[in-house]
Amino acid sequence: MQADVLVELVRHATAGNQPAIRQLVERLIAGEEQKGHRILAERLQKALQTPHTPSRTPPSPFSGQGGAAPQQALYYETLPARRLDSLVLAPHISAQIRELVEEQQRVELLHAHNLSARHRVLLAGPPGNGKTSLAEALADELAYPLITIRYESLMGSYLGETSGRLKSVLDYARTRRCVLFLDEFETLGKERGDGREVGEIKRIVSTLLLQLDAMPDYVVIVAASNHPEMLDRAVWRRFQLRLELPLPTEVQLAHFIRVISDRFEVDFGVPAEAIAAQLAGLNFAETEEFCLDIVRRIVLAGPAADPRAFTRRKLEQWQLRLNPQTAPPARHRRRSDETAQEALPL
Repeated sequence: MQADVLVELVRHATAGNQPAIRQLVERLIAGEEQKGHRILAERLQKALQTPHTPSRTPPSPFSGQGGAAPQQALYYETLPARRLDSLVLAPHISAQIRELVEEQQRVELLHAHNLSARHRVLLAGPPGNGKTSLAEALADELAYPLITIRYESLMGSYLGETSGRLKSVLDYARTRRCVLFLDEFETLGKERGDGREVGEIKRIVSTLLLQLDAMPDYVVIVAASNHPEMLDRAVWRRFQLRLELPLPTEVQLAHFIRVISDRFEVDFGVPAEAIAAQLAGLNFAETEEFCLDIVRRIVLAGPAADPRAFTRRKLEQWQLRLNPQTAPPARHRRRSDETAQEALPL
């Protein structure tokens, strides 16, 4: 029993019995590999390695077929690095994602009652609001690898070629526990009733629908779309969770800024709420870029850094970057900058 192994592990750790600890961890690794939890098994294996032991080579985004030279693969397979608790999500979104994680982690109990775990998630909303980050964080939370389809390799110019490639990728995903990420999902799931589309698009959608229906519940499919109105109506029905990620509110931006500040152990010199008020209307990606600009300046300045001055300067630069066409003439710019600075607390 896994619980007995954990109890023994704690007992030997308390006693400082290193050989017994290693043996028990190796049993845990073997058990997780049998369950298909490859990411967790690799993390445990890595924890056993000494600092001088070389780590595993990360999966290559390239693959060879037969004796031919390597060519672009149809997907990326990566180890997720972003954690779920590092994201700023609306409470109802966070609750539904946590429910999905629980179902995946306790899937044996559901199967015992002839139930399946939910495993198909559709994320919609403007770009930069965390769809890709949420897919990665979900994979990290489940300890699954993240498989991302590469459309530049998937889309073929010959009849039926794209559908065949899509099927091969999904067949590969079906062989393991993983999170399969379909970004810009409208590329594959476009409305078939659109009279301007050729028959190939309809074949792709039909293939996609058949494959989604046949996908086992240990493959978590996360599709993201910036244009959900373009998706085929039958595609919508396949997803058990449909979540919209809108632009963040000022409160969410302020919390996100504090998360970045804590992550890098940097004080921006200005309250997060004041910065968020100035950045209202930005998405999470742009806000993160803004904060990292300040972090870089603080790191490069060293002990002589003035975080407040850096923050004020970056706010001025970003205001011009956001609305260059409305930037005031040079003779009025100084007064405008002073007004912007006055909006920040002393």
